[in-house]
Order: sequence, then C-alpha cells, then structure tokens
Amino acid sequence: MADIPCSSQSGHSDHRSYISCSSSQFITDFIHPVIVVHGGGAGSISKERSERVRLGVTKAALLGYSILKEGKSALDAVEGAVVALEDDPEFNAGCGSVLNEDGQIEMDASIMEGRSLCTGAVSAIKSIANPIKLARLVMEKTDHCFLTDRGAACFAKSMGIPTVPGERMMTERNIKRLKKEKAEKMNFLADADKNTGTVGAVALDRNGNLAYATSTGGTINKMVGRVGDSPCVGSGGYADNEIGAVSTTGHGESIMRVNLARLVIFHLEQGKNPQEAADAALCYMKSRVKGLGGVIVIDRTGDWAARWTSVSMPWASAKQDKLHFGIVPGMVHITDIGKGKSPTLCM
Repeated sequence: MADIPCSSQSGHSDHRSYISCSSSQFITDFIHPVIVVHGGGAGSISKERSERVRLGVTKAALLGYSILKEGKSALDAVEGAVVALEDDPEFNAGCGSVLNEDGQIEMDASIMEGRSLCTGAVSAIKSIANPIKLARLVMEKTDHCFLTDRGAACFAKSMGIPTVPGERMMTERNIKRLKKEKAEKMNFLADADKNTGTVGAVALDRNGNLAYATSTGGTINKMVGRVGDSPCVGSGGYADNEIGAVSTTGHGESIMRVNLARLVIFHLEQGKNPQEAADAALCYMKSRVKGLGGVIVIDRTGDWAARWTSVSMPWASAKQDKLHFGIVPGMVHITDIGKGKSPTLCM
C-alpha cells in the first residue's frame, strides 16, 4: 500500500478467538469492550488549551469505558462519552458550541446502534444542553429518524427535557471568535481547515454490539439554518454490527459530498482494516473535494483506528485497561487504567 499523507493512531485486537459457522460468518468466544472518542478535527491547538482538551477527551473515553465494563451497551457508552464532551466548554458541542451569523447557537447530533440499524438525529437545536440525548429519544420514542428545529423543540418539551437560556450556553471565547470571524470576513468554505469541530464516539460492547454518536455546534458564522454532516447518517457516522462503527469530524460540506462515514464502512466491507479504510476514505475526500477531517473507527472484531488529515484531532481510546490518547501527529500517550492503577500518561 502506498504511503498516505494522513496522521493516525490505531489499535488491533491481541486476543481474538473465533468458531467458524460458515465461510462468511463467525461467532466470537469473547469480546473485549472498546471505545474511541474524538474532540473534533481542527487547526493548531495552543499549549495552554491542549492540556484542557487532553483532560476532556480522556475523561470522556474513561467514562464510556466504565459504562462498557459495567456490562452496559455500546449505545449507552457512546451517549455517555458524548454527553461529557457536550458538557465541556472546550469542545464545539453543547455548551461549547460556536455561534452562527446571528450570534446564536444551533446544534446538530445523531446516534445509531448497529444491531438493528436504528438511528436518531436532530438539527438546528437551541437551548438544550445535550442534543445527543434528544437524538437518542428520537430513535427510541418516535417512528422517525430525524427531527429538526421547532418540531425537535416540541418533542424535547414533551419528553421533559429542560431548556437552558441561550446566553448561558455561550462562552466568552466563542463570542470573541465570532467577532473576529466577522471582522476578517473569512469564508469557511474556502478554508476547510478552519472552524471544523465536532465531537463523537464509537464503541463495541461485550455482546458484540456497535454504536456511534456525533454532536456539534457547526461552524463559526454559519448561515442561520445551516445543517452539516453530524446529524446525517452515513456522513456524520454509521454503525453496523456486521461491519463496524464510524464517527467523523471536519469540514461538513466536504464530508456530506462523499458520505464519509459510509465510505469508511464500504472499505471495511472490502476487507481493509480500520486504518486502511479510514485512510482510503479521508484521502479520497481530500483529493476529490479538497476536504480535510478525521474519523474514528472500530470494526466488528474490536480493531480500531483514529485517523485525520486536519492539523490536529484530539482523540482517546480505551481497551483491555489501556488508555491511548493523542492530538497531533507523532504524539501518542499510553497508560494503564486497570484496577488500582493511576492514570499517569507516558510517551
């Protein structure tokens, strides 16, 4: 395989055991739960902020992993991890969401479980702290897959989800970023490595079920009503127990043009491992539509990868009591998170 200019970390199963049922089907004797999270594809992250970002993604991964270790579902794990990121103002989701051209927050999210391919998504969400929770309710409490704007708000009210005043969700940093963006009159479509941020998680539970969750505040200074890739199944993420699970981040319009998540799944179907599948999809997007971004992937055996073409992508994974974490190319931290172990990171 030719060298591909993408940055990455990947992990492969060390202890797998299969019983052959037929030429195309396997049953696993046991499965090691695994979760991978990302904090968005982005440009350069300052040294001061990188520590806060590190804490955020590792906290989310450890939370999701603890859910899996308790025997709960992959769906519970990805929702829990993404809620943690939505509650962290360092990330472009939930209370850290960037502002649109009117200085308001509009958020998108989606979630999917791989056993039945059920999914739920919401877009243009305002004044709700955790859009990913609402997306899951759409999946489980309605006959639909996707609700938006006023309809989603009415549904949230019927489900008893409290609203949060918009101003309470706005951070001073994002208010300043919008002012700067307007002053410089930058066009985010012309610079696919700016303002690209999403959070997401993928997980495999001990029963072999896969799931993904993705949430975002979109892009700075976006048009009112703009919807990106994050709530769109096949673009912002995908999960299928027979193949794998993917969550994406990056330039939303580019991701939508190539259906990035489903493209990764396609390459897994063709026999590529998670790293190869992610590389092929990301580099196609870069060459075909000049879009930058990143993906996290888990296949049905528990092999995983975190790959990106943007300048950075904060990510963390947990499997077999090992925590991996990185932000930029060449930087990977690994620590033991087993019982009684302290989470001291080392290169």
